[in-house]
Amino acid sequence: MLDGWGAMTLFVTHNFLEDMALVMCVAALTTVICQWLRQPLLMGYLVAGMIVGPNVPGVYADPGRIQLVSEIGVILLIFSIGLEFNFRRLIRLAPTAGLVALLQVVAMIWLGDRVGRLMGWTPWESLLTGAILAISGAVILAKAFEEVRVESHVRELVFGIVLCEDVIAILLLAIMITLAHGGEVSLHGLSISVAMLGLFFLVLTAIGLLSVPYLVRGVARLNRPETLLITSLGLSFGFAMIAARAGYSVALGAFLAGSLVGESGHGKQVEELIKPVCNVFGAIFFVSVGMLIDPRLLAKYWLAVLVLTAVVMVGKIISVSLAATLVGESTNTAIKAGFAMAQIGVFSFLIAEVGTSGNPRDSFLYSLAVAVSAITAFLSPFMIRASNPAADWIERHLPAPIQDAVSQYVEWLGRRRKGDEPETEAGSPVE
Repeated sequence: MLDGWGAMTLFVTHNFLEDMALVMCVAALTTVICQWLRQPLLMGYLVAGMIVGPNVPGVYADPGRIQLVSEIGVILLIFSIGLEFNFRRLIRLAPTAGLVALLQVVAMIWLGDRVGRLMGWTPWESLLTGAILAISGAVILAKAFEEVRVESHVRELVFGIVLCEDVIAILLLAIMITLAHGGEVSLHGLSISVAMLGLFFLVLTAIGLLSVPYLVRGVARLNRPETLLITSLGLSFGFAMIAARAGYSVALGAFLAGSLVGESGHGKQVEELIKPVCNVFGAIFFVSVGMLIDPRLLAKYWLAVLVLTAVVMVGKIISVSLAATLVGESTNTAIKAGFAMAQIGVFSFLIAEVGTSGNPRDSFLYSLAVAVSAITAFLSPFMIRASNPAADWIERHLPAPIQDAVSQYVEWLGRRRKGDEPETEAGSPVE
């Protein structure tokens, strides 16, 4: 049952109740220890996952059952992110965040492909490696930002980029699946995929704007927090289900639901109500990631894990920072965004599965994706904390001509944007 560890297993769960009891008790213990050691709670969840996972002898919770519950954590965490965004902010962020996401994804695919070829992997494995390293994890960022406070502007920019990356990841998955089945990717086929995704988003948004804010306001007038919470949860799962049925990520539907609820004016109230639920299921999600970590595979592919982890962290810091500067962000903001996005998430697992046949866990690329995701998730809070002194140090040591050129470019681009902004009747720019 445990691939070599079976004889050493002390306890194996047999039903869902035993799974949840084991996961929550071990997670409670590890997070208390992390809190005592002043370490991120994320570390505690990942360690708990390793302890209760099938790859470490001792206790063993069923990964399949825990994985099903962890999907709820993904939906709720992305829904809570959506609550912080209204559509005017999304429209304002979309061009800049979208361009940063696109440039970063292209840069990381190229970099990962080059590294894969240098390590002697096949062209297909190298291309998959690049795609695996390209997409950051919105769920990991959401949890890390709960533990480490950052400026609102940096937080907005990072979430805008990572959500645009999720949209790119959907198209990237379609391309990789086509290539895996021996097909050819055509501009016509890609255009159709983009058009269908855009149409789906527009239709769902239009229907949502005509119904969700009014529904939430009506429920809020009842002054029953429990009813408002249940309604919000229903909307988050409903929109996630619609997105999944349409063949897209549940994260896309959950984020859209959160944005629509936020349009009602009760986003903060819903956020406070849903936070304890997010904490519970978010913890289960990160425990489920920890359950995938196999120490034996880490030992076997330790060099590849270290190299790819370094590529993710250095590559994303540089590519995001340069791309953010290109769209007019200050050097300080751009560097902080780069440090925050130096990790990969769930989409990396999905992309890794594309190149496998049978059980994806038998693939070395899938194992590498899990290991790099877990390591970068663990390091994410530390990287965000380090972004402030790093940005200050870089700004102090950046050559004066470069600082002047960047400042002038940012000011010029800012003036251009202000000139393009629509004005209200009073003549002031729309907020």
